[in-house]
Order: sequence, then C-alpha cells, then structure tokens
Amino acid sequence: MTSIKVELKQHQAEKLREVCRSFGNQEGELINVLHKAQGIFGYLPAEVQEMVAEELNVPVARVYGVVTFYSFFSMIPKGRNPISICTGTACYVRGAEKVLDEFRKQLSIGIGETTPDGKFSINCLRCVGACGLAPVVMIGEKTYGRVAPDEVKAILKEYEND
Repeated sequence: MTSIKVELKQHQAEKLREVCRSFGNQEGELINVLHKAQGIFGYLPAEVQEMVAEELNVPVARVYGVVTFYSFFSMIPKGRNPISICTGTACYVRGAEKVLDEFRKQLSIGIGETTPDGKFSINCLRCVGACGLAPVVMIGEKTYGRVAPDEVKAILKEYEND
C-alpha cells in the first residue's frame, strides 16, 4: 500500500496551531484537539497527527494510538455526507444488512469508501442508542429510523443538491 503525502495548507496549519493553543497545548487535551482537527480537515492524515504531536509535545505513536482506538476518528477522507449504518443487534435483526447493501448498490461503493465526487461515504456503527428505531441510518448529523431498503433511493435524493 502506497502512502500518499498530504500537504497542509498554511491557513489550515495555523488553524490547527490555534486549536492546540486554545487547549493550552496540554497533553491531556489530545482527544479534544483531535476532534477539532478532524473538524478542520475532515479526517486525520499522518501529517495532521504529526503536527498535533509536535504542538502537544507527545510522541506521534501516542497520537496514532488514540486515532486508531476511537472509531469516531478517521485517517481516510469521508464524504461531505457520511452515511453510518447501525449494525448493532437490534438493527441487524431488523434488516440493517439489506439497508447497507442497498446504499452500497445505489452509490457503487463499499464500506469505508467514498464516492468519486466526494459526496458520500459509507461506514458501519455498532450502536447509536436508538434501538427502538431500528434499523437506524445516520447521514451527517441527521438520523433516519426504521429504514427499509426501498427508502434508500429517496433518502439519497434529499442530498442531490449538496
């Protein structure tokens, strides 16, 4: 697998430095800094992790360990409208796999992939805490409950002007 070097834009790098300073460049604020950094960049490439490590004076391996431990963090770019399908027990039993298959079919991408136009990405979650609405799909911050495969096309249509 080839590593792609990401060049940080000057304004993004400065914004990241500001975030680190806003948390006092404290090692104990690593998760908060990474959360804000992912908000700036959309994901956490190695170059961002290295900069955070430098600013907080922690080993890069520690930053990487946190990024890879928490499923919220991503080292690959997500789509502008990230789709998360819950595959926890309640959702799975109520057909989440068929809903997932329909999203994959409609978008022609797999789990962890992003559409070529950068509009959508698909990911699975273990539980979103809305078991009564199973199966649950989240697109960005919006939650869809009791989703059936035949509703997927209409859900995606809501984002056609994005």
